Amino acid sequence: MMNPSSLYPQIEAALRCCDVSAKLAATEALHVAWQAGQLQRLEAGLTRLPVAGHPDKPELVHATKVPRRRPGSPQGQPAMLHAIAHIEFNAVNLALDAAWRFRDMPDAFVSDWLRIAAEEARHFRLLQQRLQQLGYAYGDFPAHNGLWEICHHTDHDVLVRMALVPRVLEARGLDASPELKRKLVNIGDHASAAILDIILQDEIGHVQVGNHWFHWLCRERGQDPASTFMALLDEHDLTVHRGSYNLDARRRAGFTEAELAWLQHAKSTQSV
Repeated sequence: MMNPSSLYPQIEAALRCCDVSAKLAATEALHVAWQAGQLQRLEAGLTRLPVAGHPDKPELVHATKVPRRRPGSPQGQPAMLHAIAHIEFNAVNLALDAAWRFRDMPDAFVSDWLRIAAEEARHFRLLQQRLQQLGYAYGDFPAHNGLWEICHHTDHDVLVRMALVPRVLEARGLDASPELKRKLVNIGDHASAAILDIILQDEIGHVQVGNHWFHWLCRERGQDPASTFMALLDEHDLTVHRGSYNLDARRRAGFTEAELAWLQHAKSTQSV
């Protein structure tokens, strides 16, 4: 029987769980129990998780095979919301994995990522409810597994994870949010736009957490943050963001003016 005071087996159980409702409930309960001091970091064993638990639907396909629909077209509105919900579902798994995997990090790191996992679960619930209001459900549209794949590419080093997931992938979500909201408002979907506002405010905090721990790790290892970040982008063949930057959100998330200037310069010199 699982020791109820042991943190890591409970995170692993939530991470492996395939039932959506059970995964969300377990994630939220983990955060509450950790905050209440009811869980301890006891287990030393660590295994490589081949895949996080997910339901039979949505069907997972290559990113290029996910149909692109305009928000004003038939099914375009729910398809967009479904895509965002899928990102949030994967973000739950990514946050749980960070708390579970990187066991040399301080307790504050665990607190941050369990809180983020619970917030991502809340985002998913909001989008799931909105889809239901529109007559759809999570799983009704195909999706891709790119976010979980980046988890594997960064599972060997917490500094790499903090550099590439919060500072690249989640920061791109900050950049995309205004345009997604505009599209929803243009078709009169103010209810969904309000959900995006909630998500954006929380995601600024999530990127800020990633920025904090990336810079903390660079200081601990005596590495320069700017050159380290540029080297990792090159090593993992990641380009800078193609579209407009949400500079206000990125500033609030902890990006420095020097970093923002470099990102904008790098974009102007890349044919992407």
